[in-house]
Amino acid sequence: MVRKNRLRELLDAGQPSLGTRLHSAWPTIIELVGHSGGFDYVEILAEYAPYDLFSLENQGRAIDLFDGLTGMIKVPQEARAHVAVRALNSGIQNLLFADVRTAADVEACVRAVRAESPATGGLRGVGQGRDVGVVLEVGAPAFVQSTADAVVALMIEKREAIEDLDALLAVPGVDMVQFGPADYAMSIGVVGDRNHPAVREAERFMIATALKRGVAPRAEIQDPGGAGPYLELGVRHFCMGTDVRILFNWYKEQGARLREGVAGLAAAQA
Repeated sequence: MVRKNRLRELLDAGQPSLGTRLHSAWPTIIELVGHSGGFDYVEILAEYAPYDLFSLENQGRAIDLFDGLTGMIKVPQEARAHVAVRALNSGIQNLLFADVRTAADVEACVRAVRAESPATGGLRGVGQGRDVGVVLEVGAPAFVQSTADAVVALMIEKREAIEDLDALLAVPGVDMVQFGPADYAMSIGVVGDRNHPAVREAERFMIATALKRGVAPRAEIQDPGGAGPYLELGVRHFCMGTDVRILFNWYKEQGARLREGVAGLAAAQA
């Protein structure tokens, strides 16, 4: 019953990956992503959007419909272990931890994901979730392996995290990092200025340091055109688009075009 982890397979093979971000807890949106065939995983934004434990399970079921699709959840800084374990139990196989600042934070994130066994050194106990078929593979070797395969990604978005980045990336079990320009700008006192030279320099520093450490840097972009500068820096992993941003842009642009067209026609007929 334990599913293969598409994102882990791509990382281990040195292949690029592409995800997309979802606020909506409606599982059908995940099905649309899966039917598109364009993405390797969906990232569920639990840090921002409302959800409950039932919606996590239903999102896990939707992901399971597609062999080439897996899930990631963005975990807020409070209740990290609880959210991580319940998401993993639901079949969401990978974790993106927000707001880490210290190596101790990172160690706690990794330990929350891995099984409590000598081989994996984590804190996660045996469960009866969807990830093990509820009762079919409880405590089986495949469960322990699945916790080792779970991709642990970190948001590097605080001043302290950049200042101590080598120590954070040296923690065993860190697979991927992404820079958070808005939070970083706020943490260094240039709130709202994502393009401040110090912010852009910190992002380049994070990417270069991650590549040197053998950790995969990921970039968040809004469209394919945004990938170019990151590809030049060595980034091969991307998360493109957010459901609410896609909808907002369409409403704003197409609504304005239609309103302008209708107003022009009405003026011409007056």
